[in-house]
Amino acid sequence: MKKIIYSLLVAASVTYVGCTDLEEGTYGTQVADEFYATDAGINAALASIYNEVRGDWNGKGIAGADRGWYDLNETSTDEMVVPTRSDGGWNDNGIWRAMYQHTWTGSQEFIGNTWNWLYRSVFKANLAIELLENANADQSRIAEARVLRAYFYYMLMDGWGNIPFYTQNNVTVDQIPQTPRAEVFNFIVKEIQDNVEFLPTTKGGQFYGRFNKWAAYALLAKVYLNAEVYTGTPRWTEAIAASDKIINEGGFTLTPNLYTNAGTSPVFGDRLDDQEVILAVYVDALSAPRNIIGIRTLQGPHGNALFGFSTWNGSTVHQDFLSKYSNDDLRKKQWLVGPQPGGVTYTSTLSSLTSAGLSEGARNAKFLPVPPFEPGNSSSNDFPVFRYADVLLTKAEALLRSGGSEATARELVDQVRNRAGLPDLTGTLTLNEVYDERGRELAWEGHRRQDMIRFGTFTAPRAFKAASADTYKLFPIPAEAIANNRTLVQNPGY
Repeated sequence: MKKIIYSLLVAASVTYVGCTDLEEGTYGTQVADEFYATDAGINAALASIYNEVRGDWNGKGIAGADRGWYDLNETSTDEMVVPTRSDGGWNDNGIWRAMYQHTWTGSQEFIGNTWNWLYRSVFKANLAIELLENANADQSRIAEARVLRAYFYYMLMDGWGNIPFYTQNNVTVDQIPQTPRAEVFNFIVKEIQDNVEFLPTTKGGQFYGRFNKWAAYALLAKVYLNAEVYTGTPRWTEAIAASDKIINEGGFTLTPNLYTNAGTSPVFGDRLDDQEVILAVYVDALSAPRNIIGIRTLQGPHGNALFGFSTWNGSTVHQDFLSKYSNDDLRKKQWLVGPQPGGVTYTSTLSSLTSAGLSEGARNAKFLPVPPFEPGNSSSNDFPVFRYADVLLTKAEALLRSGGSEATARELVDQVRNRAGLPDLTGTLTLNEVYDERGRELAWEGHRRQDMIRFGTFTAPRAFKAASADTYKLFPIPAEAIANNRTLVQNPGY
């Protein structure tokens, strides 16, 4: 199955590069139009974009290597910390501590990496849309490219607010206008609404890891859920409606047996379960790397004992977040504490951000590496971008915030809790319970920064971190971007 997916979404990009090097002239244009009207041409155009979604080193991709989008949205929160260890490991001039403590600047490597990756992705999406539209390609494939572009702009809007915005590549960098966040929001919503019904409803097979109708509605629900942050105007009713499309028509369910005693799960392995995962990032360590999330958390001897190569002993979690899980919660099994293979014993307590002991802090097994491996650099875990549990919790939150049925919201949360081995909630469901449930369910999946901002907890003080200014709810525009486009206005406070 993985070879089929890779052939469709990745290898076709070789053809894509060749066919964009056509010489100028009518004949070249005609050849390109003919090619991009074919299945091979369509797949090639889309493959170029999906390669960016998957990513690689230098911060490229959703959850590829470190120092990119994933780390901006995880290491800045309460559910992931990368402390400097007592042996000096993970010092890196303090960049990991700066992310956790909200003291980053415009020159922070992760920020520049992510900005450059997203705008490279927008450029490729613009090109793919132009090629497919000029070729009168199948409308569903054009719609797929358009929703992908909306997804990239969603991440840019979420991270930076007012951003450079363009939909055609015939403009130089210094001429790209900085567009208000609310206008970008409106564009994203319209692009999804205009294209979602053209997308296929098929799950899995050749559409595994691609935007189908349900993935587009999941994206739309996310955009609406955070509308008040983006525009000042809540859109709870619309978030509910987008969620209901998936709940009532998508045929998704929660995967049973979420975690084994070893902390592993069928939801987070080599090939994610179409029953629950709505959109996945396809990863294969040997042909389409990279996922280092599990490699980065385990101590070296632990990784050697399990996989035959040393792991990085980096990311962990503070005990305050770990305490959100009851001992009866099956999801607590994802956090490894106590004796492990390789003679390692993890403690639940993290005592320092600057000189943590080598075995301090629980380690996360949600993405425990699966083969094939690129030893020390990548495992083959696919990554869940959107999954059904998130949709259920999205609707529950939107119902509570909009004054909708508390009983319905509680039933949705109970579905997620019951799968985790917990009983139904008693009493009235509160927003704080939804917030904690999101944390327990979606830990280390890239949602926490957004959730904390929406719930007003992102800048609050926590262990090893003082209260931070509202400035840090947005990232600074990289200095290089401002140097290339002098019309850009830096975000306040930077």
